[in-house]
Amino acid sequence: MSSLHRVNPAELSPPTGFSHAVTATGSRLVFLAGQTALDGEGKVTGSTLPEQFERALTNLLTALRHAGGTPADLARVTVYATDVADYRACAPELGRIWKRLAGRDYPAMAVVGIVRLWDEEALVELDGTAVLA
Repeated sequence: MSSLHRVNPAELSPPTGFSHAVTATGSRLVFLAGQTALDGEGKVTGSTLPEQFERALTNLLTALRHAGGTPADLARVTVYATDVADYRACAPELGRIWKRLAGRDYPAMAVVGIVRLWDEEALVELDGTAVLA
């Protein structure tokens, strides 16, 4: 049986939208490729960061679901953003999108600022690791 335990030590800053560490016990790892706001035809959808974040997260969760997992199985997610200041400004809305699609069990997460993504129109990309039973 897969078990994830979120570790958030009191001596660290309170986590907002992530866990400081996640321990995992399970028998299957799922490595999720980076997902952007591509639709089924390979076109970037959405012109704002929240729109693209929602599509990228939906794509990530779709891949996870087809691998046999659920959002609660996510141990780690990395967010690559072309504009970290915009990401910070949109954080409350992005948090609401995350909670609606993935729930309140946050994986260990990082946001990495990058110059650009493969598709020039893409503003954000998410990849991750999940642990399944």
